Amino acid sequence: MSIAYHIVVCASVVPDPLQTLEPITGPAGPALKNESMLPAILDPWAAHALYEGGHLAKQNPESKLWLVSLAPKAKLQQVMMTVAQKVPLELVAVDGPSGGFVDAHQTAAALAAAIRAIPGLDMSKLLLFGGWESASRAAGVTLQLVGEELGISDQFQGVDVFTARDDGSFEVLERVEGARHQVSYCAGAPAVLGWATGNLGEPRNDPQTGMKNMRTIMPALQKAKAAAVANPGLHYTDIVLPKQQRTTRVEKNMTADAIAREIVEWVKE
Repeated sequence: MSIAYHIVVCASVVPDPLQTLEPITGPAGPALKNESMLPAILDPWAAHALYEGGHLAKQNPESKLWLVSLAPKAKLQQVMMTVAQKVPLELVAVDGPSGGFVDAHQTAAALAAAIRAIPGLDMSKLLLFGGWESASRAAGVTLQLVGEELGISDQFQGVDVFTARDDGSFEVLERVEGARHQVSYCAGAPAVLGWATGNLGEPRNDPQTGMKNMRTIMPALQKAKAAAVANPGLHYTDIVLPKQQRTTRVEKNMTADAIAREIVEWVKE
């Protein structure tokens, strides 16, 4: 017997990591140089959550899947042209900043408000998915805060495997130290699951799925409400790129074994 879940995936857009990301101090505070010009992608951590959510919805035919995103509308539209071809979904767009210097508490409040406003959402069937980490904020707390805003106390972070049972309960494998997993059992929804990498690869592009999704995505983008996520009490004292250090030594007469031994000794130090 399949279980009907209402799966909500929280995901934002981030600058393509292949670009040079240089922090600067702008009129509104810390930012990235030429951020508006940088190509964007769906946050890789959240992408795993989306693919797992799409797979779960497919395995349970009465389930529904929403993607809730707080991001600049122009960037989100650009990213959704590709994401829409991956899995069937309904987009809930919130127009606002998505950079790494946006306060997680304000972001969580805006996302929770958008989720509450989803027509037909049944909180008793809700599985709130998202990334365990983030390629923008990397605070590791945004999804947890959204769950707390919604009053969901059953939360699992670092999830790799979700196994649903016929009685509505489910088993979760969470990453713990030592390359091991912690096995948890939950009686049922609602619950929050912060995904690590999961077990699914990126789905292939399906143009038919993309065309079907775009019929609802474009109206959702047009109706996106602006979210005020500014936090005037938040200040950054300094923003710099991590220091890079490179030491090169040219050796012409060392054997491969000698080079390997020297590298091992250097690593041990």
